[in-house]
Amino acid sequence: MSTNVTELLRAWGQGDQKALEQLFPLIYDQLRYLAINRFKKERKDHTLQPTALVNEVYLRLVDWQNVSWQNRAQFFAIAAQLMRNVLVDYARNQLAAKRGSGNKLYIADLPEIVAERGVDLLALDEALTSLEAIDPEQHKIVELRYFAGLTIEETAEVLQMSPTTVKREWNMARAWLLKQLHHKEVL
Repeated sequence: MSTNVTELLRAWGQGDQKALEQLFPLIYDQLRYLAINRFKKERKDHTLQPTALVNEVYLRLVDWQNVSWQNRAQFFAIAAQLMRNVLVDYARNQLAAKRGSGNKLYIADLPEIVAERGVDLLALDEALTSLEAIDPEQHKIVELRYFAGLTIEETAEVLQMSPTTVKREWNMARAWLLKQLHHKEVL
């Protein structure tokens, strides 16, 4: 299946819309699985649903033109980034609608940050943007682990790194994020 997905991705990247029509049923279940895992880390009363998140990611992907898709892993890395963008956009809209009340989410994969409390998604997004400027590799690891729900091994495959390196960088990124998010709370 991985080869078929890769072939369809490449055909779609070259402008073949029929390839996209064939591709979506193959990747939909995986995207939905990622979204469901993502929502396990959200607050229980979140109004956005996994299906809506997958549909929004799909709509954003459809607009991509002439992408040089390399493989299935690259596709899911981009899907993770789009999931993050959708969730951050949603949080911003909710924040604007509530006129200042924060939109919280729970980060089960970042236990040092959570401990039964919410983390402001917009503050997390700001911290991740800062991390990207300092260490793009750690940023990508956090994005894949947190927003796409990939395991250490899956993240290693996507980034073509050893699982040991991913685990080390993941731990360093979590510590850095903890410091950044804690600093924001103090202010």
